[in-house]
Amino acid sequence: MQDTASAQPVAKYRKDYTAPSHTISTLDLLFKLHNTDTLVTATSQVTSNNGATELALVGEQLSLTEVLVDGKPWADYVSTDESLTISNLPATFELTITTQINPSANTALEGLYLSDGAFCTQCEAEGFRRITYFLDRPDVLAKYTTTIEADKAEFPFLLSNGNKLAQGDLENGRHWVKWEDPHPKPSYLFALVAGDFDQLTDTFTTCSGREVALEIFVDKGNVDRAHHAMLSLKNSMKWDEERFGLEYDLDIYMIVAVDFFNMGAMENKGLNVFNSKFVLADQSTATDKDYLGIEAVIGHEYFHNWTGNRVTCRDWFQLSLKEGLTVFRDQEFSSDLGSRAVNRINHVRIIRGPQFAEDASPMSHPIRPEKVIEMNNFYTLTVYEKGSEVIRMIHTLLGEQAFQAGIKLYFERHDGTAATCDDFVAAMQDASGVDLTQFKLWYSQSGTPTVTVVDSYDAQNKTYTLDISQRTEPTATQQEKHALHIPFDVELYRNDGSVITPIIEGKEHSTLLQLTQDSQRFVFEQVDEAPTPSLLREFTAPVKLEYSYTEQQLVLLMKCATNEVSRWDAGQTLMSLYIKEAVSNGTDITLSDDVLNSYKALLTDTTLDSAFVAEALTLPPHSEVSGWFDVIDVDGISKALTDLKLTLAKGLEAELVNAYQSFTSESYDISHPSIAKRSLRNICLSYLSCLPQHQDLAKALFDGSDNMTDTMGAMSAANQCDLACREALMTAYSERWAHDGLVMDKWFMLQGIKPSADALEGVKAAMEHSAFSMQNPNRVRNLIGAFFANPYGFHAIDGSGYRFAGEMLAQLNSTNPQVASRLIDPMLKFARYDETRKSLMRKELEILRDTPDLAKDLFEKVEAALK
Repeated sequence: MQDTASAQPVAKYRKDYTAPSHTISTLDLLFKLHNTDTLVTATSQVTSNNGATELALVGEQLSLTEVLVDGKPWADYVSTDESLTISNLPATFELTITTQINPSANTALEGLYLSDGAFCTQCEAEGFRRITYFLDRPDVLAKYTTTIEADKAEFPFLLSNGNKLAQGDLENGRHWVKWEDPHPKPSYLFALVAGDFDQLTDTFTTCSGREVALEIFVDKGNVDRAHHAMLSLKNSMKWDEERFGLEYDLDIYMIVAVDFFNMGAMENKGLNVFNSKFVLADQSTATDKDYLGIEAVIGHEYFHNWTGNRVTCRDWFQLSLKEGLTVFRDQEFSSDLGSRAVNRINHVRIIRGPQFAEDASPMSHPIRPEKVIEMNNFYTLTVYEKGSEVIRMIHTLLGEQAFQAGIKLYFERHDGTAATCDDFVAAMQDASGVDLTQFKLWYSQSGTPTVTVVDSYDAQNKTYTLDISQRTEPTATQQEKHALHIPFDVELYRNDGSVITPIIEGKEHSTLLQLTQDSQRFVFEQVDEAPTPSLLREFTAPVKLEYSYTEQQLVLLMKCATNEVSRWDAGQTLMSLYIKEAVSNGTDITLSDDVLNSYKALLTDTTLDSAFVAEALTLPPHSEVSGWFDVIDVDGISKALTDLKLTLAKGLEAELVNAYQSFTSESYDISHPSIAKRSLRNICLSYLSCLPQHQDLAKALFDGSDNMTDTMGAMSAANQCDLACREALMTAYSERWAHDGLVMDKWFMLQGIKPSADALEGVKAAMEHSAFSMQNPNRVRNLIGAFFANPYGFHAIDGSGYRFAGEMLAQLNSTNPQVASRLIDPMLKFARYDETRKSLMRKELEILRDTPDLAKDLFEKVEAALK
């Protein structure tokens, strides 16, 4: 029996969680792959929980062919566009459902789709329901067996989760392969890939002596660009054994790189599907940043094998259980292999910029949301990056040894199950003895706390007092806020740069203070002079800091702070003083000699890591600066940042030239020292290109480059400063790489971020390039997404950028709403702009809201913003 039903998007609430009506212990899948009419037969062993006789399954865009119960046709069911409800079932039974799907028509890239000549799946969060009717929820764990049939010549590789059991040939040139995953998993971790690839193979011997086959599948002709990914995988496996004691648990580990993919990568058990951006690299096509990104993402997905796969989420509101923890683990991996300070700085930038902005937006939510309409909308910086900061705070409070004990207990309790964030915190608390009751508020409270520090020095009693208060402003869906448990690291310095030992109540005290109340007082004793405090060292909590630093204090910290992140932070705070004054008063920027000398000292100190110096010279981005003001002055911020860069370029010219010229030509490698040198040279170039007398450097670097890092350094400088050579460089690059969309993404990105009034015309012209496709998420993100983040073009006062955005979002709504939902975020913050821009953005959102068949992905965000 069939009928159809349609309804407005309905919100789901964490408080309404109920256990599944049935348990599914095994699932046998048979795929008969054809481009437009794939047949899927799903046979599951089902047991009723608590006597339920009705089984409600979900499905989308499926054509139901047959329903069998214990091998017999079953007519007692009702199907709609999104569900299949089967009634009058026995307590235990075998259920067989056959569905027909059209992978070629699946432009949303969720479920099973055909793209670039290969079948691929993406099932997280709720894509499995596009493959068959199922209990598509993360707390239903089953053992999967998958048999795939396809044309052998067209699809010689047939891949799925687990270990390969058998394979053979069929009639009409077809063949089959059978896979078995011995570990119970939720449906979101299912994967299937079928295609014709080049294959890179290797092995890894685990700590217990098992040999694991490693296989990476890439498009034909790209295997030479997969070696770094393979090395990163082996490094990840080794690191997880050494740091966390976690060993891989299958006979084979596979990675497939695909060009059409909505996400960065997916941790499907034993068969990771990756966006090719995070697999393919060689020196001529990938920058140093790309290499580091591949290392981090390969690590991230591998680490999910335990933190996400072996222990998964009870429900999607618990997403940060796996993502926050695994982001923390991949950050630690990158830090242990590279520069800990530089890695930390890069992640602090993400928190202070786009994540803080997300906290202040209409879509503000805790790392464990309470309400959701479309789950894909909560794959956010808050859940991932702020979620990782919450894990890092636990690590800070407990220390490495106790944290590892907590991880061990967590696995002992929950291996093979679907757990909650509360389960994780309980394991940490029980293993360490540290009370984390108040700390758990970080999981449920949205918004960014502000920590205000007021200090005073008593010369007679030699005491130094810090009065510290915290507050969190009301957010869109949460008015009442409570004091959080905040780890707050502090170090005190004398005027000569020496460190003052912290003594509180007559005892030497840790540098770590613990804030648990709305306001607290800390009195340091035996302080022999008025100190300079280094506050929130290592960014020990994702909070905004308010303290009235003087310029002299910040100069001292830039020079003497023992923590490199604190030195960097002092420089950023120093820049912020000048930027805020210039924006607020509409004045030009003039830097003092002390400030210029501080930056000169960084450039001439040969003992410092060049990568750290490069970070210290990098200005805060427009998006971060925007968060410093109640009303965003787009033009004022742009002018202030331009003025500051030019002022620094002029004041540091000699030192920048010397630093730039000090790097001799060496053979390219991706060791940290080499990466560090190139990063500093390219930041120097970005400053020098602001000065007419040095504008020939960019073209010279481009012409002599033998690697993509220097090529992009040259092109970025030319693009940022709109040098006379810009068009020639862009044309030469396009002529060389037009055949490779992944490499052209860098070219598209430069077109999108060009800081000039004609940026939109450049974007529209780039959309006509042979390498561009609106169906490819990478192309869309790098061109259109980059433009949405371009303050100069997107926020043009005539509204042209907003109208273009509305057109693109409406187009993507019908083809790939998940991509549209991720692009729309700059529009959602319209209320924080001037009246003209606010009105223009709101108009486009209202038009979008009234679009027929607006996808749930966009509906949820547009409604929240307009409210």
